[in-house]
Amino acid sequence: MSIMKRYLFLAFALLALLTGQAGAQRCLPGMRGIRFTAEMADGFYSRTNRHDAGYAFSLAVSTYTKNGDQWVFGGETLQRNIPYRNTHIPMAQYTGEGGYYHTFLSSPDKVLFLNLGISALLGYETVNGGDKLLDDGAALHRHESFIYGGAATLEAEGYLSDRVVLLLRLRERFIWGGASSRFHCQYGIGVKYIF
Repeated sequence: MSIMKRYLFLAFALLALLTGQAGAQRCLPGMRGIRFTAEMADGFYSRTNRHDAGYAFSLAVSTYTKNGDQWVFGGETLQRNIPYRNTHIPMAQYTGEGGYYHTFLSSPDKVLFLNLGISALLGYETVNGGDKLLDDGAALHRHESFIYGGAATLEAEGYLSDRVVLLLRLRERFIWGGASSRFHCQYGIGVKYIF
């Protein structure tokens, strides 16, 4: 009798797998993930062609809510060059982020998601490596400062497996208090691991 139960269980399990009924549960309340992103900032970064563009890296933790939305908390570093005469001045921003990402579109099979996020940013900016004087003797008014602002993010999530998610991001940062421009457009790719 126990052999019959095993065969019956195996038959039902195979039937469920073959008919697509054994889908993974995703975006459940309390599920957490760690995410890493790499992005271009203010254009396409290239040392030879474009000195004013830059790049950004972020590491964050996300927690799902009961509606499938996410709370995201993490840190980001943005490196960029500011054009100056026939050269450029390096600028770096280090920010902490806290935000809410709302899922406004998902595929029926819960593989693709589109999220819209709003975040608050707080951090520190350094220009010219913290040196006030430039190579030609000119002085910077602000070479180190605390910065604050926010970000709006459009993000696409694609599940590669039950635990690994590919991220495509388009983001606009609004920063005040620093020496560089207030707006930074970023676009890039990332990966999230659900644990």
